[in-house]
Amino acid sequence: MAKESKLPIYASIAANIAIAILKFIAAAASGSSAMVAEGVHSLVDSTDGGLLLIGHWQSRKPPDETHPFGYSHELYFWSLLVAVLFFVLGGGISVYHGVLAILHPEPLADPTWNYVVLAGATLFDGTSFVIAYRAFLRTAEGRGFWTHLHGSKDPSQFAVVLEDGADLTGIALAFLGVFLGHRLGMPVLDGVASVCIGLVLMFVAVVLIRQTKGLLLGESASPDVLARVHHVINGDVEVRSADRLLTMHLGPHDILLTTSVQLVDSLSEPEVARAITRLENSIRAAVPDIRHVCIDARRDRDSARS
Repeated sequence: MAKESKLPIYASIAANIAIAILKFIAAAASGSSAMVAEGVHSLVDSTDGGLLLIGHWQSRKPPDETHPFGYSHELYFWSLLVAVLFFVLGGGISVYHGVLAILHPEPLADPTWNYVVLAGATLFDGTSFVIAYRAFLRTAEGRGFWTHLHGSKDPSQFAVVLEDGADLTGIALAFLGVFLGHRLGMPVLDGVASVCIGLVLMFVAVVLIRQTKGLLLGESASPDVLARVHHVINGDVEVRSADRLLTMHLGPHDILLTTSVQLVDSLSEPEVARAITRLENSIRAAVPDIRHVCIDARRDRDSARS
């Protein structure tokens, strides 16, 4: 994985560890359940970043006898685990703390530290979000955010963007809970804010689970990739027709391609072999992410024999 693509994950991990420590200190000083929820949220985010890095490292293992196509799917497995943990630990614990605070509200202490920590968290999380968002948009190729999110094959990119976005939303909710709780003399609002933070985390987790599930099951390459492959195959002078063009993403930059082509009848066996090799090389040159190519080549006389 390129250093540039690692940067958003490293930035998110560093920011969330520092912010989690500050949030727990502020929660202990003020008794705010929303701040506890935010601290848990930041810890979960830092753990998620570590799991995404593990997924990338595992996915780079070379092929072996038991996994002849390599381990690219490892990234999708670890990303799905991140989404599940985000739902259970992040969302579940936040909702739990919020419900307890609603059922048994306690007067809040001086909120000054909460405001200081939330301001610092906004700065750190905002910086991390900008880094991740810019990296995500650089691969968008002119598509809108949600369109690119739906079509992205790299969960480590959109996971960091969504988690950082949830961070900023959670900070805003925590601020409202603490501020309104003191302003109106209603400490129960702090618990309501905690529940809302948990629901935001659960929503983001569901989006991550939905996206990663599709990748883990095996999604086809994008229409742009398919168009480039069709252009290469149909542009070859020795190819009469092609059908059954099938693709599957084994990883963000690891595509399996199978296709069937009908070659001109005049080719000899050695010429057929050279034509297949040429097609494979041309396809890989046009789409470097296609690492595995299987071409079933036939001539008219081969069809007649069968």
